Amino acid sequence: MADSLRILVYSSNARTREQVRLALGERIQPDMPALTYTEVATGPMVIQLLDAGGFDLVILDGESTPVGGLGIAKQLKDEIADCPPVLVLTGRADDAWLASWSRAEAAVAHPIDPIRLGEAVVGLLPVVR
Repeated sequence: MADSLRILVYSSNARTREQVRLALGERIQPDMPALTYTEVATGPMVIQLLDAGGFDLVILDGESTPVGGLGIAKQLKDEIADCPPVLVLTGRADDAWLASWSRAEAAVAHPIDPIRLGEAVVGLLPVVR
């Protein structure tokens, strides 16, 4: 089992990135590795970091500007052969179809609910399946 799971969190809003980090905490379940976060505020940096690899999960804010997380999710899935699982944060629950279009494996609506976000993340991380 890995020492830690690396999660990339993208949002143009620093508060949203903080909410994700606080909702998930240092460890989702006692029997899983600790979580380490890389926070990113721009779309180009997401692409650069994912090209380099090493992440276990990517969380993208669909409400980010000027580059939305849904478009980035689609680009990652189209361009990166071994793309890690992607979770998108949508503006509302009815936007889940957009997550499907983007090829993200999961979607959680704003406002961020720590329980829903945690359940979605646990479902995506390979070490807890």
